[in-house]
Amino acid sequence: MALKRKITGSVLAVIGFLLSPLSWWNDAVVNLPLALVFAWVVCLPVQSASRETIFDVAVVVGYWLTNVLGFILMHKGAQAVVSAEKKAYSRRDLIKDLVISLAYTLLIVLLLKFGVLKPIQSYLPGS
Repeated sequence: MALKRKITGSVLAVIGFLLSPLSWWNDAVVNLPLALVFAWVVCLPVQSASRETIFDVAVVVGYWLTNVLGFILMHKGAQAVVSAEKKAYSRRDLIKDLVISLAYTLLIVLLLKFGVLKPIQSYLPGS
């Protein structure tokens, strides 16, 4: 039983690390692509002039979701590996994870405002 818990915890921790902003490469390779796909899907049915605003918000929300989910999975996974008892994810842990995610989100907002990231329709010819 302990081996299964440690394997499961390790898998959760690795997935969490891949989603968290703790490595220098994961934002470009994992989080940002997931956030862009999330925003593109959200914006597909939108045909109004507010599409870019909705896109910007959707990228930030998608980015936040990947980061916070990454921190939570990493925390729960490491906890499962190290401790035999289940411990609740505390409010303090959540606040710390949200503050770190907020700092990285500010970078994404700057990329959106400077036009580095755009709705997929903006990259297609004739749009």
